[in-house]
Amino acid sequence: MTLTDDTCYTALQARDARFDGVFFTGVKSTGIYCRPVCPARTPAAKSCAFYPTASAAEAAGFRPCLRCRPELAPGCRGTSLAEAVLTRLQERAVEGTRLGDLEADLGLSSRQVQRILGSEFGVTPVQVIQTQRLLLAKQLLQETGQPVSEIALASGFRSLRNFNALFQERYQLAPSACRRKGSPVSEGLRLRLAYRAPLAWTALMDYFRSRLVPGVEEICGVEYRRTVTLGKATGWLRVWPHEKEAVLLVEVSPSLMRHLGAVQNRVRRMFDLDARPDAIGSVLGADPLLAAVITQFPGLRVGGAWDTFELAVRAVLGQQITVAAATTLSGRLAARIGNEMETPFPQLHRHAITAEAMQALTVEDLCHMGLVRARAETLKHLAQFALEGGLEFPPGLDHESAVAKLVELPGIGPWTAHYIAMRALRFPDAFPAADLGLRKAIGEGILIPTKQAELRSLDWRPWRAYAAAALWKSLTP
Repeated sequence: MTLTDDTCYTALQARDARFDGVFFTGVKSTGIYCRPVCPARTPAAKSCAFYPTASAAEAAGFRPCLRCRPELAPGCRGTSLAEAVLTRLQERAVEGTRLGDLEADLGLSSRQVQRILGSEFGVTPVQVIQTQRLLLAKQLLQETGQPVSEIALASGFRSLRNFNALFQERYQLAPSACRRKGSPVSEGLRLRLAYRAPLAWTALMDYFRSRLVPGVEEICGVEYRRTVTLGKATGWLRVWPHEKEAVLLVEVSPSLMRHLGAVQNRVRRMFDLDARPDAIGSVLGADPLLAAVITQFPGLRVGGAWDTFELAVRAVLGQQITVAAATTLSGRLAARIGNEMETPFPQLHRHAITAEAMQALTVEDLCHMGLVRARAETLKHLAQFALEGGLEFPPGLDHESAVAKLVELPGIGPWTAHYIAMRALRFPDAFPAADLGLRKAIGEGILIPTKQAELRSLDWRPWRAYAAAALWKSLTP
């Protein structure tokens, strides 16, 4: 949908949650910008200016609303180069990455990034970085009891003085003025991550439950838990849905305080929180083959991964064997190369596997754990590929190009590459057509050829990854 001022104002009047995070409203009479779902009285149309991003609203001189809290708005992942660059820049901003260090990550020069963001969104890279860091800081000030100095560092700032000055300049407030008086402080750090309702949480938990790595992950009731390693920092997190609001609650161990930006980004990707259920449902729900599942599980998401290498290893282990057998092998690997650690949860006591640890094993070591030699050799190639940065893809790359790069690795075929593309790299149109379950589901009980499945999947573009999730779900009693 093309967003015009009239379309945005209509959505604002209706407080339409489908547009949350898709645009922001600057109110000229107050100098404040809001989400479309803001509970405040709707301003007159002549008082409104509409912006595609929070950074564009702030660049125009507006301050974030203290009621609807723009920092909680879900993201909006697009497929264009400009949208991909913006998303990557927003993610790296809160991880503390300097603009000058981003050229290799983005695959673009700073001048190209400047031109792309300016022409598409009317903002500079510096404005995007500053806005994302300030919004995360504002969120932490309101939701945690951590010292301002720690919050500044956790939000990506390298200087408390610069943080205080920029916060005062943009928001006309001292950071401490954002504190919520009397708010309880939990033992860990708790964040709220918004999404566009609905969210099929039970279906997501079914996906993760069948693939839990013993010692690394567990599900307790509606709560997902796992151990975490980010650089030299280690800790744990737990995630569960709010009972009444369209947010996930994420509690993180204090040891990860300075990595909250990275935690936030990874959790959003893992649980597919930036999905557009309305757009996905309108395409998939119109197909008789998928309609029943889409109706039964509204807001169906594509379960992702905490780490791309973890998911890639899992995909290789799952080649030509059952989910249960691949889970057993994952557990053996974690027990062998995942270092022990302590957490408040008895079932979480081990780090996840890493490319460095995998590379230290020999092919014979892997074979002794129950892997066939071909699979063991593939894992060794995959670990080397990851250590060389092969799993870091530049923004704007389409999924066909990513798949083509992955299948160049020995032992990685189209099924494995598409599976990695949809679950770890978050390409919404990736589709592992060779999968036996998908071929059977499309054939309504008859195993059809891969080419026929591929042709049938074209009806579901650009949401074929979600169609795959629905088809796999249809096979579950």
